Amino acid sequence: MQPGYPGQDPYGQQPNQDPTAQPNDPYAQPPQAPQYGQQPTSGQPYGQPTSGQPAYGQDPYAQQQQPYGAAPQYPTAGYPAGPAQGQGQNNTMGLAGMIVGIASIVLGLCCPLLGVPAGIVAVVLGVLGQKKVQAGEASNAGQARAALICGAVGVVVGIVSAIAGAAINMNNFGA
Repeated sequence: MQPGYPGQDPYGQQPNQDPTAQPNDPYAQPPQAPQYGQQPTSGQPYGQPTSGQPAYGQDPYAQQQQPYGAAPQYPTAGYPAGPAQGQGQNNTMGLAGMIVGIASIVLGLCCPLLGVPAGIVAVVLGVLGQKKVQAGEASNAGQARAALICGAVGVVVGIVSAIAGAAINMNNFGA
């Protein structure tokens, strides 16, 4: 096929077409897809609203119009309400502790002099994050717990790596 002539053979022949297919009108509107949640009913054409449903073009979820300047009010759909107005969650301790804890494991493997202090910082941030969760000031108990665990693992990995490095260097000096 040539780039500027879709559907034509380069020798001027039309591709094989199905003789039973209905002709395609390029100016006709495309068929309407059914809206989500609608089921075709017997006696109704597919995609047509059934009784009790709004006609085409009307939003079935539309609510009363808000005056200009007012923010739209959406239903909460059964989700619990967030923190009270003016009171925000302070989840930075747990998040920062988790990040530093993960970094302490990596640093403990390659550079124990940085991995051990990073692990200690992660444990401290994890403890502070858990205290904020218990006081109701934060909602990330899992991140605070991950900071404690990763920080402790980072300290242990750093200490083991430092001992292994010292033992290897002692053998090299003795030989």
